[in-house]
Amino acid sequence: MREVSYHFDCIFYYVSEMERAMRFYSDVLGFRLISRDVVARFEVDGILFELVPATDQSKLQGAGNARLALRVDDIEQASNELRAKGIPVTPAENKGTGVLAFFRDPDDNEICLWQYLPLTLPQVNHP
Repeated sequence: MREVSYHFDCIFYYVSEMERAMRFYSDVLGFRLISRDVVARFEVDGILFELVPATDQSKLQGAGNARLALRVDDIEQASNELRAKGIPVTPAENKGTGVLAFFRDPDDNEICLWQYLPLTLPQVNHP
């Protein structure tokens, strides 16, 4: 028996209204739509992100632990731009190696904003 080989395919969120969700991800976040059939596919930094229509409304409850995390250079600027578009964003929290904030899409899927902080390296004195 051959060993199973796993390969990354995509990240996806279930959505209740495809057109509304597509507008959010393309117009608000600027994701590039690459195809649309039953699902909508976006390319985000070389990663495939899909919106999948939820035929079972219980899938919209977001009980899983995964999140879409978007890295930004300036979390305050990103947060302010989202707020200007009417998207509530949590206050940014310092997590030691970076700063984290959250917002939600129209189906209540949680999305993270993440800004890495510069590493502070200890000073080493050489003789």
